[in-house]
Amino acid sequence: MPPRVAAQTPAGLLAAMPGYVSGVLETKLVSVFPGNEQLGRPTHQALIAVFDEETGAPVAVMGGTHVTAARTGASSAVATRVLAREDATVLAVLGAGVQARSHLEAVARVRPFREVRVASRTAAHAEALASEFGARTVESFEEAVRGADVVCCCTDSTEPVLRRAWLDPGAHLTSVGTARGGPELDAETVRAGLLAVESRIAFQPYPAGSHELQGLDAGAAVEIGEVLSGVRQGRTADDEITVYKSMGHAVEDAAAARLVYERARAEGAGVELGL
Repeated sequence: MPPRVAAQTPAGLLAAMPGYVSGVLETKLVSVFPGNEQLGRPTHQALIAVFDEETGAPVAVMGGTHVTAARTGASSAVATRVLAREDATVLAVLGAGVQARSHLEAVARVRPFREVRVASRTAAHAEALASEFGARTVESFEEAVRGADVVCCCTDSTEPVLRRAWLDPGAHLTSVGTARGGPELDAETVRAGLLAVESRIAFQPYPAGSHELQGLDAGAAVEIGEVLSGVRQGRTADDEITVYKSMGHAVEDAAAARLVYERARAEGAGVELGL
């Protein structure tokens, strides 16, 4: 899984994310154009190509926009399952776009939330999304975060969207924002407790890594895979704050692409073309 590379334009970037895992050789091309939100288009758009691992022959091309959204929310759900308190019952989602929807769909599968809050800089977007999931809207990010057991930051903000002081002891925080211009979390929040990442590649310079993690000690963080396998500890106390900073990783795309490809072949979906 080599680090992500990208070609940048004044309006956005095109990143390449090749990977090989569990018998799947694939690469994703994903464009990130924040200004698309004003145009009514997705800010993230992608294609995934799957290749035969023995011959290198291309075997499938699939749309990657929905796959990217689904695998990101699913990865956050895995992190929430292993890091959040077992008695977590209040979920706050900051943002009301594609990733907010993905997180509402996925994270609710790992804890029995009795209350779900949605906050967005655009109130109408928050109300529309909340109505679909039986959630309630709140007027500010601060109101959403205070008292929440799990917080999912799903914005394209170029500056921190919350403060460390808003987080209750024992809260679990997920951040998936990857804007070009700056961090979604501030340094105090990142250092608030246990820091978890998909891969320590996240400590490399952007676009391979995260703005929030620049200059920090990669050895002090845990990888989610290490927690799942028991190599490293996750949460160690009920009052410990846990922070999962997601940058997206090709292993997630490869795993998702395999599921989509095998399901499509089984159901006879798609169009077969000669090359």
